[in-house]
Amino acid sequence: MRKQSGIYVFCAIREKEPKKFDKVILNGQENEVYTIHHQEVAMVVSKVKGEVLPERSNLFAHQQTISRIMKEYSVIPMSFGNVFHSEQDVQLITKHMHDEFEKLFTHLENKIEVGLKVVVKQNWVDQEMLNDPVLSEWKTGKKDISNPASFYDQIQLGEMAQKFVLQLESEVEKEIYNPLLELAEAGKQNNTIPGKILLNAAFLIDREKEEAFDQRVNELYELWKEKVEFKYSGPWPAYNFVNIRLRIEGKI
Repeated sequence: MRKQSGIYVFCAIREKEPKKFDKVILNGQENEVYTIHHQEVAMVVSKVKGEVLPERSNLFAHQQTISRIMKEYSVIPMSFGNVFHSEQDVQLITKHMHDEFEKLFTHLENKIEVGLKVVVKQNWVDQEMLNDPVLSEWKTGKKDISNPASFYDQIQLGEMAQKFVLQLESEVEKEIYNPLLELAEAGKQNNTIPGKILLNAAFLIDREKEEAFDQRVNELYELWKEKVEFKYSGPWPAYNFVNIRLRIEGKI
């Protein structure tokens, strides 16, 4: 069965003139990356055959293409997998969403996203629990659930351990997330893994403040490095601060 051709959308930029951005390989086929316009808003796209599945090579191509465009423009990133039947459909959706794009461009102009995960050092948290007589009993004691009294004791101790972890997360929010938020345009806390990842945050920052933000991250790490690891990443497109859904009749 012949695969249907379509237009894959990477991101939106502010640009009046037609542009070309090298090439991209999607579904194993190489095609040119170019722009489709409505007034001063341009969609960065590429031709493609068939549905673009979330395979590693396709995901990498999507991310790398947007990262390349970010070097020249402020971008509104699109989620992975947006394919339309024709250039006319892309132009129509760009026209339909023009006002929304303009508001986002104003918000995202000269902004980047960075991510910070704060991962607890297991040896440190284990030692903290051992230093607490009650939590130490919960961590090292034998849990005889056949004994009803022992069973309910273990539930109570488990709740105390949970409270310990929640207090630690609260401390991280107060002493790491909030100071960084003061230097950012916006911040977002994503899901964590209790007892392991204490903070999973994204920050929208002005490029002019990037150096100051990096420095603050380093300063906070020095204060916390005995307890946690920092996984600091970016710059990224502002995925956590954009909620765009591209929908049109006839979408593949």
